[in-house]
Amino acid sequence: MGRYILAKLWQGVIVVLSVVVVVFILTRLVGDPVRVMLPLEATQEQRDQFEAQLGLDRPIGVQFVDYVSDVAVLDFGESLWQRRPVMEIIVERAPATLLLTFAAIGLAVALAVPLGVVAALRPEGVVDRIVVLISLIGLSIPQFWLGLLFIVFFALTLGWLPTSGSGTPAHIILPALTLAIPAMTRLVMVVRSTMIDELNAQYVRVLRVKGLSPWRVIAVHALKNSAVPIVTLAGWELIRALSGYTVVVESVFAWPGLGLTAIQAIERQDLILLQAIVFLTAIMVVALNLLLDILAKAFDPRIDLRAS
Repeated sequence: MGRYILAKLWQGVIVVLSVVVVVFILTRLVGDPVRVMLPLEATQEQRDQFEAQLGLDRPIGVQFVDYVSDVAVLDFGESLWQRRPVMEIIVERAPATLLLTFAAIGLAVALAVPLGVVAALRPEGVVDRIVVLISLIGLSIPQFWLGLLFIVFFALTLGWLPTSGSGTPAHIILPALTLAIPAMTRLVMVVRSTMIDELNAQYVRVLRVKGLSPWRVIAVHALKNSAVPIVTLAGWELIRALSGYTVVVESVFAWPGLGLTAIQAIERQDLILLQAIVFLTAIMVVALNLLLDILAKAFDPRIDLRAS
């Protein structure tokens, strides 16, 4: 296990370094922060001075070495847009994104597991067909459109929930539901298929012959043996949300997280802030991937991590 973790950490370092290189190159190729940050009437001398202040007048190789050196100690400098330390902004905004993501995926799992189990009890039955239909509809609806639909119905028409922002538990309901539904529709199909396989397995028949109650067989034995694919997909949904899908939801609901901040940084061509957000997101994704493998091993000791 220890050797596997070290190997995964090394792979993670390579991934993060690759992200650093790609983001550095792309942010230098797209846009001109000097033109964005200075007024139109700024003189060429002022532009040159500001460019020197940002270090953009130096050779690209020198810029990259300086950038990597600063990133190694988590010193991302000052945001061009907000004029304050980048880490201060990230520490301020990251909890909102993490809260939204974990709430949404937790809700998705809480809905998907019982729905998938009930559907698996009678394949091709009425309940199963309804669950499959709901899943297909949920997969087909664009996330931004789903969010707008929720705002129109629950906030504007019924007036039950706020349209946007944060600050109270009510504010997180619509964003979390919007992020959770697509994840739930994918999870419910995995729960359904794995539970159908488990319920048709020989050991389930033996347990039923021994007199165990059906729900004990399902909850204690069949569902436990289905845990690895369910946990794996739930973890993948968590990674998927953190690596980009929260951006859509945060933008629709003006949720003050890293996703909305990244969009604002792109609009204002704040290269420093954008690089920091992407870098720290890559670290979170690598860490979650490692944690996911360890959880899978915990649920099923037969898994050989050395073969991964």
